[in-house]
Amino acid sequence: MSDGPRSVRSQCPYCGVGCGLELLPPAVKGQAVKRDAEGNPMWTARGDREHPSSLGQVCIKGATVGETLARGRLRQPLFRSKLTDAFAPISWDDALDKITGQIKASLARRGNADGIAMYGSGQFHTEDYYLAQKLLKGALGTNNFDANSRLCMSSAVAGYTRSLGSDGPPCSYEDLDHCTVAFLIGTNTAECHPVLFQRLLKRKRKNPGSVKIVVVDPRRTDTAKAADIHLPIAPGSDLALLHGIAHLVLRDNGQDPAFIDNHTENYDAFFDVAARWTPRRVALFCNIPEKRLRDVAALFHRRQKVLSLWSMGVNQRREGTAVVQGLINLHLLTGQIGNEGAGPFSLTGQPNAMGGREAGGLAHLLPGYRLVANPEHRAEVEQAWKLPAGQIAAKPGLAAWQQVEAMERGDLDLWWVAATNPLVSMPDLDRVKQAMGNCPLVVVSEAYADSETSHYAHLLLPAAQWSEKAGAMTNSERRVTFCPAYRLRFGESRPDWEVFADVGRRLGYTEQFRFDSAAEVYAEFTRLTQGRLCDVSGLSHELLEQAGPQQWPYPMGSIPSTAAKRLYENHLFATPSGRARFSTDQPLGLAEPPCDTYPLVLTVGRYLGQWHTMTRTGKVERLMKQHPEPLLEIHPSDAQELQLRNGELAAISSRRGHLTATVKVTDRIRCGTVFLPMHWGFTQEKACEANTLMHDDACPVSKQPELKACAVIVAPAVSVVKPVEQEKGRLEALRRLLTPALR
Repeated sequence: MSDGPRSVRSQCPYCGVGCGLELLPPAVKGQAVKRDAEGNPMWTARGDREHPSSLGQVCIKGATVGETLARGRLRQPLFRSKLTDAFAPISWDDALDKITGQIKASLARRGNADGIAMYGSGQFHTEDYYLAQKLLKGALGTNNFDANSRLCMSSAVAGYTRSLGSDGPPCSYEDLDHCTVAFLIGTNTAECHPVLFQRLLKRKRKNPGSVKIVVVDPRRTDTAKAADIHLPIAPGSDLALLHGIAHLVLRDNGQDPAFIDNHTENYDAFFDVAARWTPRRVALFCNIPEKRLRDVAALFHRRQKVLSLWSMGVNQRREGTAVVQGLINLHLLTGQIGNEGAGPFSLTGQPNAMGGREAGGLAHLLPGYRLVANPEHRAEVEQAWKLPAGQIAAKPGLAAWQQVEAMERGDLDLWWVAATNPLVSMPDLDRVKQAMGNCPLVVVSEAYADSETSHYAHLLLPAAQWSEKAGAMTNSERRVTFCPAYRLRFGESRPDWEVFADVGRRLGYTEQFRFDSAAEVYAEFTRLTQGRLCDVSGLSHELLEQAGPQQWPYPMGSIPSTAAKRLYENHLFATPSGRARFSTDQPLGLAEPPCDTYPLVLTVGRYLGQWHTMTRTGKVERLMKQHPEPLLEIHPSDAQELQLRNGELAAISSRRGHLTATVKVTDRIRCGTVFLPMHWGFTQEKACEANTLMHDDACPVSKQPELKACAVIVAPAVSVVKPVEQEKGRLEALRRLLTPALR
């Protein structure tokens, strides 16, 4: 790295839009460049106009990311034998010896590696993801690797796979410029994917009437305010709505018979299901006017260009996979897939959730969109990794919540959490905390010193973060961006892939983990994608750095381009028959519906100025001023009945716990539903652990928990309920040790 100021191009490390950033150190004429404690320039960020995904646009989080790079960092490995002990610094050698020693002890005691599990993150670079798979699934022979993408996009993965034969969003961001209908369901795009939403609004302002925006959401979010039609459906009624739209499309002959006959299967069974969801039945089930349903259905027609976009509101459901497939059904019914301006488009929540899926970063996957249950896929990977036949287990590993359950049973000897903060993002948080206390060694690899999960760890490993390590990320439109290391590593921090490789070598797999750079890791990964749907065999760090971001598929011999690519343009799908498959699931509704005791539905979501669990955004003063505390949104009718006043304190209780929050009385939410943001954990002064209230019921196909809804009761509160960690002073032992780093 050069000592002088220079701009650097990278991808934003926040949401799945994957905006391009241009990062600049300050260069004031005649003055020295300001530097942090590590000697790094104090970088600022702006949108990269050359990045084809975002075209120079950036949201407030991306614009302030430079303020988060050095504050509150973990500087060195820390260890304690028991959770009640104080942490003490240890060397990296000692830290890795503890990990490998625990792995060997578990292998000896159990005869297999099923007592080892890792929980990773869409914050990983693809290189980190890939070597984690090679370590767990290859060297150790356990598929117990899962990621927070399980809580985010696994229903989309399962829905695409079951309907189209493979994971992989078929659309591109350019389709926002060409669709005639934008159908947004289960996504508050204005706040969670703001750059994409602004692109859509800019087009609508420039060419009025060129696109209709339909938003399906129980809340009148900023997204819904911009809609031509807002359907505030009852929580949990999405699939019924989609079947009702299909019913009306068929009644009005809006389907594409030629596409259905030539490119789909299971249509007759789907027709029978749709026929039973009449407009009256759907209107009652969804609690919406029948006319609004008909207005929306009229837009889903083979002569339109319908682009459907969804995110967590669809995926985080016990019927998440079924709803994704129900949405894909509409595109198969009208032939609107693989075409410009049309298709089912899943918006990922994290910057490299897509790259993680490509690298095999879920408990049932292997690199290159392969499945652990497929013997041919296992053999291909074993051969590439130079492992004996049968080394990779045939059974899918423990998904995220199953890892928690395994700790409860005493079945895990080591739980390794990397680049994520499950003690804010998991459901039923008190249960997760108790489970972690039952695991002999909890390892947390983290860039920041004071995450909630670090307070329940035995071993903390300082991680080099985005900006300090080189690697690739893939955004929601399958575009791969090279992210360079442009800053010195903080303290003793190391990239995750280096740590995984070091552990692999210590376990005796010297040849398999002999890498000198992230570029070498990426080169090995790309070879494993050759011939697969997600083929990136023509990409390398060097090509991405020189030619800029590229969209896959990008097989060997491809020519760099910024043009949009779409999957299934030939309408040949990745199923054995080459045909897409209609699904026939019946709506189930909420896993935990309201009742006399808990009469309201709580739904959770995000604020524009915060992101996930605030480990990064919580350090930016401007963002904290924008959202100084979490607010409970409640409809005026419910507030009056429950004697709640705007600005006063409310107690919110579910079957699993209770908390307090300030009331915001608003008609932007439907009666019978309340809303809380999910960002605030117990380390925040205004703690509000929303996911403490949520249950763990999950989609049986995707294993994704229903984090979007649970039954609650709300009442006026006399005083603030503080988390046990704050009341008992458990935060102080770690914070005293880390005081210099937290400044």
